[in-house]
Formats: sequence, structure tokens, C-alpha cells
Amino acid sequence: PNYVGSEAVLASENLIFNQHFDDMEAYNACLHPFIRNTIGCMEFGGTLLNKRHNRTNDGGTVRKTTDVFQLATAVLYQNPIQNFALAPNNLTDAPALAIDFMKEVPTTWDETVFLDGYPGKYCVLARRHGDCWYVVGVNAQKEPLKLSLNLPMWEKGETVSYYLDDKKRQPQLEELKIKNPAEVKVVIQPEGGIILTK
Repeated sequence: PNYVGSEAVLASENLIFNQHFDDMEAYNACLHPFIRNTIGCMEFGGTLLNKRHNRTNDGGTVRKTTDVFQLATAVLYQNPIQNFALAPNNLTDAPALAIDFMKEVPTTWDETVFLDGYPGKYCVLARRHGDCWYVVGVNAQKEPLKLSLNLPMWEKGETVSYYLDDKKRQPQLEELKIKNPAEVKVVIQPEGGIILTK
């Protein structure tokens, strides 16, 4: 009755220890939802916003994934106690949209729906907390991924918040009007992510 969560996975500290884990982060992120996280909550300790993995963002291993990818893992990986791997400098140098997102993202979910994916390549999940849905996707491939998602939780004409990476891998927050819930077009950049929420 006292169980809350457990790691039981090669978690985010390995991103600091060895560049190989950074090089493989997107690939592994597209495995965990299919393997480890299906059997129970998983404490990964992700959402690293430093480009370099040390306290001052000027040395150490190099992160290959985008900021939106990192934010998406806060939903993609389920654990009732969410741990963000932030350094003090992130409070001033990280994009405001990232800090605001982390303040609001739930840690428990009432419903989870698999939308699309293939182990090691990409994964798109939808999770619901109360009346609020979060749709997240990550892409481990080296090319942009174009998808058409079926999102029946939203109706035609609704507007959702859309976090995405631009072609220069910079985080963007836009409003996306749902034209056809059965065919919502998104693009996930290489080693990047998306988040749609309302």
C-alpha cells in the first residue's frame, strides 16, 4: 500500500555519465513506453534542459534531443512523482514556455491511449487528467516524421496549445485549430517532440 514508484530503468543520470547514452536517448525514449513503462510507473528523472550536461551548461556530455522532446517525456513517461533534472541556470536561460509547462503538467493520469508508434522509431500517446488531454510524441529517426493523428477527444473548431520544434530545432508554442479530429496533421522533427494540450 505504500508503493509510489520505482526506477527500474537506465535513467537520466546515464545521460551525464557517458555520451553514448545521449546519442541513444531518442531511441531509448521510443522503447520505454512499449516495454518498461507498460508494466508500471517509471522514475526516469528526465526533462533536461541544459544543452551540455553539467551544472553550468558549458561542459560535459552533449544533449542531442530538442527542448520539446524533453518536455514531452514528462507525459510520455508515467510516474506519480515527477522529477525534472533541472540546473539552477535553467530558471533564467530555459525558454519560458518550458518552465511554464513543467509547472502545470500533471503527474497522475485517468486514462492513457496509444495513438501511433513503432518501438525504437517513434511514439505518440494521449493521456487524460480530469478533463484535460495531453497528446505527446517523440521521434528517434533522423528525418522529420509527418503523421495524421486521430484525436476524438477534441471537436472540430476547437483550439489547442501546440508545442513543436521549428526546422532549427527551437521550441515554439502555437495555437492549432482542429479542422478534422480524425486527421490532425503534425510534424515531429528528428530527435524532437510535439505536445498538444487543452
